[in-house]
Amino acid sequence: MSDLFEAGGLQEDAPRPLADRLRPQTLAEVVGQDHLLAPTGSIGRMVMENRPHSIILWGPPGTGKTTVARLLSHAFKLHFEQLSAVFSGVADLKKAFEAARQRRRTGQGTLLFIDEIHRFNRSQQDSFLPVVEDGTVILVGATTENPSFELNGALLSRAQVLVLRRLDDAALETLLARAEAYYKRPLPLTDDARQTVRAMADGDGRYELNLAEEIAAVKTVEPLDSAALVSLVQKRAPLYDKSREEHYNLISALHKSIRGSDPDAALYWLARMLAGGEQPLYIARRLVRASVEDIGLADPQAVVQALAAKDVFEFLGSPEGEIALVQAVLYLASAPKSNAVYVAQGAARRVAGEHGSLMPPAHILNAPTKLMKSLGYGKGYEYDHASEDAFSGQNYFPDDMVRQSLYEPKDIGFEREIKKRMEYWAKLREKKADES
Repeated sequence: MSDLFEAGGLQEDAPRPLADRLRPQTLAEVVGQDHLLAPTGSIGRMVMENRPHSIILWGPPGTGKTTVARLLSHAFKLHFEQLSAVFSGVADLKKAFEAARQRRRTGQGTLLFIDEIHRFNRSQQDSFLPVVEDGTVILVGATTENPSFELNGALLSRAQVLVLRRLDDAALETLLARAEAYYKRPLPLTDDARQTVRAMADGDGRYELNLAEEIAAVKTVEPLDSAALVSLVQKRAPLYDKSREEHYNLISALHKSIRGSDPDAALYWLARMLAGGEQPLYIARRLVRASVEDIGLADPQAVVQALAAKDVFEFLGSPEGEIALVQAVLYLASAPKSNAVYVAQGAARRVAGEHGSLMPPAHILNAPTKLMKSLGYGKGYEYDHASEDAFSGQNYFPDDMVRQSLYEPKDIGFEREIKKRMEYWAKLREKKADES
């Protein structure tokens, strides 16, 4: 079975990263993906039934996508062919397809592994359809991006999407133990430093083994503590791409934590975004949106706090201005929640769309000209401030439209007071109607 090093012309004894030297030799050795590889998992069942089919492996870096693809080719006795969408084009795909057809004529199947498959454009993705459809190749695509957004629907209908999970602490500890077995000695780490290694790996097994290789080369008498470890290796930046799915995942998590009145979770997601280099003003815009969408008049100060946080950040800059974002997040998350304003907006749009371009009733139209007065504009209008209780009770909806109830404040926060006010006006309106 070929690999990247053989393809590159490297000898078996050429220097290889520890992550490659410890690459699993069987599917049972792959860690952290039992939900797929166990006998009841999708891949486990596929192997047990000896029924290969095309799949898309979606997961973070360093979770075993390439390894699983290689081991599937071994399990099904298929020729393993690997291409990267970063470096390959249409000519490479045609060559791979033709080679697969030739092998098929001799009874040899092909597993075509495409790394970063989401980087192929739509027409390139379409080229897979006939060879997947007729079984010329078993396609295994690997992607770190959401296939729903990045891959053609036609391709997705022919390949099952399987989600690989970021490696948890237990899986990462297993990899550290394998590294120590390889070196035949413990890594020079205190317990805290060992935990720091797992945290720095952030679910990426390849990155963790690269760290382990670097640590194993250290000549030290005393085990490294966390501080010494951090000074030894460059700490990786948090996994966060501001232009892709993670960007939207984290802002969604922040917004929903605020909506769910969980200040601690909201602060965590805010910290994740800031640490990942997100633009603070992008976060501030979402806080303003949350203040009117999820709090509204339950606490009218919410939007004031959100806008103030934006102003403070623009005035102070980073990092001092970030504390204003923290304050706004805490205020919004702990505020009473109501989406009554948001619901009222939707109801108003729906009613406006259903009733078309109805004119306002004539009595509330201005009449700046004699013609307009002669047409009845403004006739019968009662000036509310001149009425008892400063309330005339007149109708302000179109004449041909039944009165609508669009805004229904909740019995929470300041909306409780608004609800009382609206009930008061409703009673006065009924009273005025009875009197007329």
